Parts: sequence; C-alpha cells; structure tokens
Amino acid sequence: MPDSFVHLHLHTDYSLLDGAVRIDALMKRVKELEMPAVAITDHGNLFGAIDFYMAAKKAKVKSILGCEAYLAPGSMMDKNEVAGRKRSSHLTLLAASNEGFENLSKLITKGHLEGQWYKPRVDKDALREYSKGLICLSGCINGEINELLLSDRKDEAEKSLQEFRDIFGPENFYLEIQDHNMEAQRKSARQMIEWGKQYGLKTVATNDVHFLNRSDHESHDIMICIGTGASIYDQNRMTYSPEVYFKTAEEMRALFAEVPEACDATLEIAERCDVKIHLDSTSIDRYPQYPMPDGGDRNEYLRRLTTEGLERRYGRDRALNDEVLHHRMEVELALLKEKNFTSYFLIVWDFINWAREHNIPVGPGRGSAAGSLVAFCLGITDIDPLRFELVFERFLNPERVSPPDIDIDFCQTRRPEVIQYVREKYGDLSVSHIITFGTMGAKSVIRDVGRVLGWSYGDSDALSKMIPNELNIDLEESVKKNPDLAAKLEADANAQELWRHATFLEGLTRGTGVHAAGVVIGDRRLDNFIALTRDKEDAILSQYAMKPLTELGMLKMDFLGLKTLTVIHEAEFWIQKRVPGFRVANAPLEDTNTFDLIKRGETVAVFQMESGGMVNTCKQLGPDTIEEIIAILALYRPGPMQFIPDYIKRKKGEEKVDYPHPLLEKISKETYGILVYQEQVMQAANLLAGFSLGQADLLRRAMGKKDAAEMARQRLIFVEGCLKTNDIQAKLANSIFDLLEKFAQYGFNKSHSAAYGIVTYRTAYLKANYPVEFMAAVLSYEISNPDKIANFVSECFEMGIKVLPPDVNKSSLKFAPERFETEAEQPNAIRYGLSAIKNVGEGAMEAAIAEREANGPYTSLEDFAARLDNRAVNKKLMEALVKAGAFDFTRESRSVMFAKLEQVLASAASLQKDRRSGQGGLFDDFDLAQPKSKKSETATPAVVWTPDEILAFEKELLGFYVSGHPLDSYRGHFDSPKLIKIASIEGIDTKEKASSHTIAGIISQLEVRYSKRDNRPFATFRVEDFTGQIEMMCWSDDYEKVKEVLADGAVLALRVRVSKDQKTDGNRVTLNGASPLKPKAAKPRNASDPDPSLPPPPKPPAPPKPIVLRLNTKHHTETDLERIEEVLLAYPGTLPVFIEISQNGHKARLELDESFRVTSGPELRRALTVWL
Repeated sequence: MPDSFVHLHLHTDYSLLDGAVRIDALMKRVKELEMPAVAITDHGNLFGAIDFYMAAKKAKVKSILGCEAYLAPGSMMDKNEVAGRKRSSHLTLLAASNEGFENLSKLITKGHLEGQWYKPRVDKDALREYSKGLICLSGCINGEINELLLSDRKDEAEKSLQEFRDIFGPENFYLEIQDHNMEAQRKSARQMIEWGKQYGLKTVATNDVHFLNRSDHESHDIMICIGTGASIYDQNRMTYSPEVYFKTAEEMRALFAEVPEACDATLEIAERCDVKIHLDSTSIDRYPQYPMPDGGDRNEYLRRLTTEGLERRYGRDRALNDEVLHHRMEVELALLKEKNFTSYFLIVWDFINWAREHNIPVGPGRGSAAGSLVAFCLGITDIDPLRFELVFERFLNPERVSPPDIDIDFCQTRRPEVIQYVREKYGDLSVSHIITFGTMGAKSVIRDVGRVLGWSYGDSDALSKMIPNELNIDLEESVKKNPDLAAKLEADANAQELWRHATFLEGLTRGTGVHAAGVVIGDRRLDNFIALTRDKEDAILSQYAMKPLTELGMLKMDFLGLKTLTVIHEAEFWIQKRVPGFRVANAPLEDTNTFDLIKRGETVAVFQMESGGMVNTCKQLGPDTIEEIIAILALYRPGPMQFIPDYIKRKKGEEKVDYPHPLLEKISKETYGILVYQEQVMQAANLLAGFSLGQADLLRRAMGKKDAAEMARQRLIFVEGCLKTNDIQAKLANSIFDLLEKFAQYGFNKSHSAAYGIVTYRTAYLKANYPVEFMAAVLSYEISNPDKIANFVSECFEMGIKVLPPDVNKSSLKFAPERFETEAEQPNAIRYGLSAIKNVGEGAMEAAIAEREANGPYTSLEDFAARLDNRAVNKKLMEALVKAGAFDFTRESRSVMFAKLEQVLASAASLQKDRRSGQGGLFDDFDLAQPKSKKSETATPAVVWTPDEILAFEKELLGFYVSGHPLDSYRGHFDSPKLIKIASIEGIDTKEKASSHTIAGIISQLEVRYSKRDNRPFATFRVEDFTGQIEMMCWSDDYEKVKEVLADGAVLALRVRVSKDQKTDGNRVTLNGASPLKPKAAKPRNASDPDPSLPPPPKPPAPPKPIVLRLNTKHHTETDLERIEEVLLAYPGTLPVFIEISQNGHKARLELDESFRVTSGPELRRALTVWL
C-alpha cells in the first residue's frame, strides 16, 4: 500500500497522565484506516508493551514495540544540572528484532535502575552498549538535536547527529520530522532534510500521537492539568497542540506532501520491524532451576526429601507400611517429574525451609497446594491431605498443561526477609516485585475534572456522591441507575461539560503501584525478558503487570503477608515463658474450650470469624469439629450463604438429609448432603461416572464457566459413565448431573478452606486457652492503630483481663502479659507497651528499657530524666509519658510532674553536660536530679487536672481510657441486645443493601455545616462507645429532628443507617434519630467481680516511706558517713535507706544495699540526728 502510512511515535495511556490512547480503541482505528502496522512509544517505559503486542495480534495488526526514551545531556550517572541544557531530551527507539526488543528492555531497565533523576534517563554509552537490533528516530522537538539546533547551537546539534549515526549505523538512524503548525518544527524539518542529504540519512514523518481523535483534545488537555496539578485557567500551564491525534494516511501525506519519502520511510521501518514474542502461559521454560549444591539429580533429591518427610509426618511404621500413603506419594512424584515441576517444588521448599530455620512464621497452607502430599511432607504445607480428604488433582491436573501455583503466607513483618533471601539465592536482577496500574475511577475522575474546571471541591464531591455505591460501577451505568443524577445532567450545562470529559478519561491509567504479594523469579537476569523499574521504596519492580507476565511464562509467586501469623508467633513467645517448647501447631484439634468459645460467639480477634454475620452463624451452628469450621468458612461467602440455614438444620437433626445415591452419601455426609467443596464435585464424577480425577477437574471447570456446548458434551459422557460404572439409569444420572452443576457454581476450594480453617482454629485455641498472651499479641500487632486498640481493650474487659497503664518500670516495648497480683499463678493482665504511646519513639524506649535492665528500676521522674540521654528524651516525649501515667508509681500527681518537666529536664541536661565534659568527682554515679525537698517539688505552680482532662489525655496518647471511661456510669445500657458495638459496624455486610441499627455512645467533634445547594444545616461528628469510635454524618432532614440533643459530650442512643462507602470500600454511617441516655450502672459480671461502673475501692494504706538521709559535701566528711553506717547497722529492718548528697548545686540519691535496711522509730531518728 504505497499511499499508506504507519504511526511510529505514539503514546498510549501508559504514558501516565500524558497519553490518552486506549490500546483496544487504537487497534480498532488502525483496522478502520487499513494501516498495516502501528507503534507504541510511551515515555521512558515499556509498561504497555506486552498488552499492546497481544491486542495487535488479536486484531491482526503488526505491532512495533518501542519507547520514547529520556536521554541525559552527559552521563546518566551525573545527577546535576548541565548549563544550557535540559535535564533530559527525547529519543524515539524502535525494536527491529527480538534481539532489539531484548536490548530495548535492558536499556530502559538501566535508565530506571541507574539513571533515574526526575526521569529514567539513559546516555550515549548505554545506547552504544544496547544499540543492536534497534532503529533510532532523532526525536521530537524535545530531542537533543532539535534542542541544540533551536538554541542556536547548530554545530553541537550536527555533532550530536553524527554521534547517533555512528552509534546506530546510518541504516538504522532516521531524522524525525513533525508538523503541528509550529514554526520551530518547520525550521527543524528544513534542517533535518538538508542534513539527511548531506549525510545520506533518511527522514521519517511522525505525529507524536497523544490522543485518538481531534475531538479528544480538550479532554486530553484536562488530563494534562490533572497530572500537573494545574487549572484549565492557568495561563502558563503545560499544553499540547490539537494536532497530536491519530491522523489518517491521507492527512499525514498531505502534511508532508513536499517530502513524500518521509512518509514512505514509515512503511519501510514497519516492514523492517519484526519482533516475535513467545507467549505461552503454560510454559515453564523461563522458570529457574533449583541449584543443586553437589550437582546431583533433582528428582532423586525431591524423592529423598519427601521420603524423609513422610516418616517425620506419619511415623516410621506407617511411612514404611501404609500402601495408600506410598501410592499417593509415588503418583505425585511421578507427575511432578513428568511435568518438569520438580525444580519448582524444590525452590518453594528451599525458601520455606529457610524461613522456618530463621524462625519466620509460615502459614499452614493456602489454595489448592494443601491437597499435595509431597507439599505436606516437604513442610510447604501443614495440612494432612489424607486426614482432610484433599484432592491432589485439584492442585495439579495431569490432563492439563498449566503449571501449579503455590501461594504462601508469611509473617507480615518478616515477609521481606524471605524475599531478600530469594534475591540473594537467584540474583538481585533475577527477582522482582510486580507492578500494578491504577486507573481513573468513576468518583475520583469527577472530582479531578471538577478541580481542573474550577469547581469547588464541595460541588464536585456532591456530584460524585450521586454515583451509586456499587463496586466497579462506571459513569454510563450510574446515570441509568440514578434518576436524580440523570436529571442533574439534563438541567445543568456545566455538569454536562464535566461529565463529558470525565467519561472520556474514566478508566485511563493514572499511576503505578506494587502488587501486594506477587514476586517474579527468572532463570537469569529478568531484563533479558522484561523491563524493570523501582518502586518508591527503591525495590526492583517489573514493568509488566501480572497478566502479561503470565502470558510470557514467567514464574510468579505470591509471598503473602498474613498478620495473624505474626500474632500467633508473638503469642507463642509469651506462652513459652511458662510452657517451654509450646507450639500451637501441636495443639489437639478436638479442644473443647476452643469449640465452646466459638459457640458462644466470642470470636473477636479470631481469624475470619470477627464479622457480625459470622458470629451469629457460629452461635447458631455450634461447631463441634474442625471439619465444621472448615465448612462454615467455605459457606460464608456470597452465593453459598444460601445453604447455611439448611446446613445448620441438618446438623441439628431438624431437617432430613436425602442422598440421591448411596455414593453421594460417602462424598457429602461430612457436609450433611450439601456439596460445599469443588473437590466433592470431582469425587462425585470420579465415583459415580468413572471419571479420572483429572477429567473430573475439567468437568468442574466447565461447570464453572457455564459453556452450554461443552456442558452438553460433558453431560453425555457423565450419563454414559454412570450407567457403565454403577448401573445408574439416565434419569437419575441427569438429576445428579444437575445437582453437581448447581453446586459447582458455588463450590469452594476445600484445600484452601482447610488451610485457613486450621488458622482459624489455632487463633481460637489460643484465645480460649491462653487468653492473656493471645490478646497481648493482638494488641501489639495493632500498636499503631488506636481505633483497633480501643476495640481490643474493650474485648479484654469482656474477658476479665485487666489492661494496665504504661509504667516505665514495668512496661515492655510492646504489650506484655503480667501477673497483676502476686498470688496469681498465671498472667492475668496486660501491661501497655511503651512504644504504643503516641509521641514516644521506639528507639528512646528501647534505650530506657535497656538502662532499666542494666541499672535497676527508676526511682522518680528526675531519676528517669538523668539516666537517659537528654538528646533522645525530649520534652514532648516526657510530656507524653507523664500524661499517659507512666510515672504514676511515684505517687506524684500527673499535673505536678507535668508542671516541673522543664525544670527536671534542665537539671538533667546540665548534669549530663558536666558528665560529658569530665566534670564531677566522688558523686558521679549518683542520681543528680532529685528534688531538694518536698517544697521544691511543688515549687513550679501546677494546674490540677480534672478527671475529664486526665481521661482525655489518656485517650489522646493511648487510644483508650485507663483510669476510667466517660461512659462508665452508663454501662448498664450497653448490655442491651438491641445495641450493636461500634467495632462491629465495619463487619456488617452492605454489598447488597444498607441496613439500620442502634448504637450508643458519647458525641465529640461536632461540626455543623451548611449545604451550598439550599443553605440548610447538616452535621458531622464522632461517636464513641467502649469498643471504638466512628465518624458519622447527619443530613439536613434528620438534623432538624436531633439538633436539640446532638452536642459534644452528650451520651445518646443513635439510630443509624449503615451503607457501603464506595470511596473507601468500607462502610459509612449516617444518623437518622437520637435520644439521650441517663446513667445506668452495669450488673457485675459475677458475684466475685466488682461492679465496673462503681468507683474503685479505696487503696490500702501506703507502706512506710523509705529513710532519706540528706548530706552536703561542704558540711559532712567521710567520718560522718562511717558513723552513720554504724547507726544503721544497729537498727536492722526492712525499710530501704537512701543517701541524698548535695554538691555544687546538684543532688545525687543513692539507695544503700539491703544490709543497711532499718526499722524506723524515734531511737533511730535521735541516733542519726547527731551526725546529720
């Protein structure tokens, strides 16, 4: 097609917030215009390259893979400004061959990993290294040659041209010309044409495409403003010519009519570019091979490890003699060998084994891998597949060629260590995290476009809130579903304009992120296959998302972080202090305490059982076995939830279980005739119709896809198989097939449910049997989440566990179990962790604990300040500790200590300065910051804090109240079954519809605002109960009803509506009605417990105060000290004795050892007076 044209310079939406070309729409347009090929040249990245390639292949369009690279003015390693030059210029690079695409990937990777400075830049040395197989176009108006030429540096521009020609060769270097009706471009084009003739180089015409149609320019302009933070009204904002759209061949040839050869060159280049990417999601050619240390056979090594694991898991006798075990092991090992998955298993075994050796918690399993006996024997999983009747073929089907997929849960906090180990083992550039791409969503794009068009945030936010709160709803659908929105758009021209642009931009790629768990591992450096970049934390990241990586046949693994494993590990740490060697993995699966706890619905902090619906289900079901826990996890999902009532009735004997065939009883008796699991569908096809388990898995998949033609074919095979295998007639066989098809739509992976059921059981076991250690671990994990801490502290109260305030002498860094009364045999309380206090740094508290352990408890506020480095222990930290009650052991009031902090810190700073300068002498080891006398302690005037102020400080710094609660006198109301806890609101299922509930609490942060639409008042506020707090709205109509009672500090019963918040994907709460509550004390928990709503009982009398002997170095001598020692020894007793010595305006206090403890009395005082 001599009159055709190929666009070689084009930006898709992967040129983030710069290009607005959607790949699918582009391919459709290319086909319409009958263009033979098209290129992708996004800014500095290959993010969209594989998506582009796949879409072009599907559309039968030739794809040209390229990039508009950023070129540094000098070395890419030089991160400084170069006089007279921009930080980077543009250069268009196209891959002519597979080698060229590999080099392009390496080049762009180098820019991202080494040359990043504002942009991911490469330099000419890198171009020389990776030039083979690349075609280079000289670039747009921002190219280096044009930059120099247009700044009147023609000689330098010509030199640059010669460099590019030498780097790529004259046959691979083209002089790029563009015409967007700009004089600078025309000047450049004239010179390029002249230089082309002079140096024998060809010119090539491009259009720097940024959007598909001319009519898209205005919307694209708004997108540029979104990316740059500008307004459409800013005069000096960045903008593009309306000409940078996807022009037809006729338009391009008319534009360059004087140089038709520049358009012909596009066809020539398109013909030369021939990249063939091998796409095969079933291939494992790019999987790494497990490195055998002695060069041995991997299959034999896997067999040896499995055999050893078999004996370890089942005992020597069973491992040697159980034919079922041996047969299953042999079947699995044979299939792994046949499919070449041996190395894959060894890789997974290796890093899991390393994690276990380094005491990093690993989950018992996840997904279908728990169905593998080999995985169980290797320790990859911790679920006995025979015990739970799990099916290996659900994990690895011999009848399919797709590779297995093992996802692993690790401790949330130590997961990065495992990934780092894998990096070190296989090479830093052979392992990377996986990129994700965020798009412009319906609500956010309304607000973004509104800002650019000059709308107030309130107005654009109001329009966005008219979009229904449905997951993944788009703008077009939202108009159909909300008549008010449709009416608004019909009547408001400004809203129409905003909507038009938002609709164009919706779904375009906005930015990048990191996949929560995905890691890709290659058999060599990944930049041989894919381009790499870095995330915000500087970790290496693939430039391709999950789907392209799958199509490329890369090994992807999910290293998931599961916080529950961290909690279990922390709980085990505390339990092992009194039960050495304890591991919850060894706990019996028949523990009565555990099932009783679940039956009572006391499942706060129990894995996957915290939601209100799940609590009710557990209470109704009353699970008695681990199998019932596994089943309820599988059923409690949208869809199969409909079977829960039947499951419960059948379990309780309230509904008869009918089995269409005896073999179905064998399969589904465990689940009361309901086919809960996918594996049950497979087993049914296997036993009834004689399917192999591999064939049964294919049947299960076909049922899930609802392919009518395939289902008709499978039905015939099934019916024939039933007749042949079990003499089941067609009518019954068809009926059973219908039953299987019904449940296949909802069936869950039993292997996954079993693995997570074990995690659920373990957390419930810990809570039921070691409640203090478990809740301490739960609180420690949520140490930075005040709202969750308040909820869990409330749960501790319900469990009868005291949560004690922080104490610099007793607290650990995190929450820790504590024996609160000396006679307690087990921990019965939890001490607040020092690092959990707001404004208190972890490093400073680590130092405080280390000092305490090395030199004994702190005796006072002054002692604490003096013993710690004043450069780390600042006033803000000390204020937080005082307000939180961490010095309450001194028996000084918090307000007094707070008032004298400056004085205490100044004295400590002076002392430490003297110490660092080498001043001082005999008394250097004494605490030189003790008060001179009782009088001096209160010398700084202190405003006495009210109880409400003390509580407010506790809430601010600890996240909950320690010395009381503002709602204590209202506790009786909170026993009502009509009220729900605030902590339970987030667990309410609002996916289908909103629901109404009643809560109670104290109001704070009330703010009355006025609607811009009608100037009517509405309110925002927070409400708090014993379990937490939540933000709430009260719209105008409802506010009129409640405004008389709605006030800060009011304690109210609130009727609320809970609905889905599409913005946060959580729940939102609005107030519909309110009524005040009167004080009402709660009933005591039992006869022996005090009523928590009543004031605490009076404290026992304080023990006698220690003896303090005050000496002054000016008046007392060594002889005086000797005589005092003799007196003390003459009155032995139990009271500690301190000597306080004054020297040069400083004080030191030293506690004498136990041999000098005395009995106080008049005789002792008279004897000491002589020497004092």
